[in-house]
Parts: sequence; C-alpha cells; structure tokens
Amino acid sequence: MRQPYLMSALCGLALHASPVVQAQTLQRCVQDGKVSYTDQACPAGATSSTLAAPAATSADPAAAHELARQAAKAAQLQKQRELRERREERDDERSIAAARTLRKKCDKLHLAQRWAEEDVNRAPTAQREAAQLKARRAAEAVALECPH
Repeated sequence: MRQPYLMSALCGLALHASPVVQAQTLQRCVQDGKVSYTDQACPAGATSSTLAAPAATSADPAAAHELARQAAKAAQLQKQRELRERREERDDERSIAAARTLRKKCDKLHLAQRWAEEDVNRAPTAQREAAQLKARRAAEAVALECPH
C-alpha cells in the first residue's frame, strides 16, 4: 500500500467535488432480528421502513481545484519517491559489487599467505629466511587489505 491516507483524501475530495446525485430511497429491512439496508424492496416476511438518503451537494469549484492541486502534488511525491528508490537500489547494487570485489581480493591474499607459509615449511635452510620474509609480507598484506 503506497500512501493510503493520500488516496483516501483524494477519493473524499472527488466525492465532494462530484456533480449533484439524485437522492435515493433506501429500505431498512428487519428479518429474523437482522437489519439490512437496500435500495430495492425488502424480501417477503421482512419488516421494512423507508429512509430518504440526504441529497448530495452541488459541485464546489474550490474543492475541484483543491483536488487537482492535491493530485498534482501526489504525482510529484510519487515521482520523487520512485527516483529515491531507484537511487537507493543503485547504491545497494554498488555496495554489493564492492563487497564482492573486496571478498575476492581477500580470498586471493589469504591463498597467497597460505602458500607462503607452505613455502616456509618446505624451504631448505639456506632459503628459509627469504621464505619467512615473503610469508610475513603476505600476512601484512592480508592484515592491511582485509578488515576481518
């Protein structure tokens, strides 16, 4: 439901600004203790009484103008809301894409760190210091680039 209060107000103004409607006769029917109202004759066996509906007022030019003004304002607000929703959707999509990119980068850095640690374990004694430096740098890259 998009702004039901606005729609009900517009409907109320439309009814108020509508042309004169002929007064109708209503029937109040009571049958088996149940009351119903109809514009037709009551069913057989029902107690009926006739009610006259109040006549509608003539069209009010000021109300018609107000209705048109509010309809234009409602259309403007609807357009603004749709633009805002589209902008929010674009922002959400960009955020999701950025998070996906960061996750992919972090996965690569974690993998490089794991490989560097494996290289330290397999490195001969002469190359162990260089492998440890590489593993340390890989760990620093992970700490710097990945927030978690």
